[in-house]
Amino acid sequence: MGKIISLVNQKGGVGKTTTSINLASSLGLLGKKVLLVDFDPQGNATTGVGVEKGGLTSTIYEALIGEKTTKEIIKKTKFKNLDLIPANVNLAVLDTKFSNLKKADPTFSRSIQLKRVLEEARDNYDYILIDCPPSLGTLITNALTASDSVIIPVQCEFFALEGIMQLLNTIRVARTTTNPNLEIEGVVLTMLDSRTILGLDVVENIRSFFKEKVYDTIIPRLIVLAEAPSHGKPIANYNSKSKGTTAYINLAKEVIERNAREEESTR
Repeated sequence: MGKIISLVNQKGGVGKTTTSINLASSLGLLGKKVLLVDFDPQGNATTGVGVEKGGLTSTIYEALIGEKTTKEIIKKTKFKNLDLIPANVNLAVLDTKFSNLKKADPTFSRSIQLKRVLEEARDNYDYILIDCPPSLGTLITNALTASDSVIIPVQCEFFALEGIMQLLNTIRVARTTTNPNLEIEGVVLTMLDSRTILGLDVVENIRSFFKEKVYDTIIPRLIVLAEAPSHGKPIANYNSKSKGTTAYINLAKEVIERNAREEESTR
């Protein structure tokens, strides 16, 4: 049974979608079967793996409102072991649609619809990664309800911890209301400019706050990481010799190793 992990931080510009795409791709390169779920109305994870979002009629939105099955919305990508559930701007009206569905059927539960969709695919993958929007609300509630754990990307810049307490509170609320088993999988430091003292100070502060939850791998600030999605490719396929490729492969190895240790400890 695959592990469902949301990548979440309501603060924008922290490298969340970049990490979603490249961690998913790297896990695939390491032999894991991966499903990437684009859960952001902007659809950047969709285009970032080479799928044109314009005109799509089989997306996560159609599955959430019951018009499509999970099988119907999963798309193969060109990349090893990587499938995609795409998204487009339709996802932005999900709140309104859910309200209408609730009026028509009082038993309709708006918080569990993503969980319902993903449970149908869970047994076919080692990892299901959800690229969440930089906001709080119905989408995040659905993602946290559906997930076993969360990965929090944190940018190595001033105010890095801004909003983190609110996010942690949202995770606590999810635990008490819809998902008591939700865990913090890990914290990944992104966009590090090692030439600055500030960046290194932020690394120290984040490690002090989250302790062993912080991955050893730090994602550097690189132009090539910003370029790759515009070509519809993960970094490993865009520039296999990039430091970004090495970083995300190392991060994927850490994710796999941590999960292997967890599985061993529960036997």
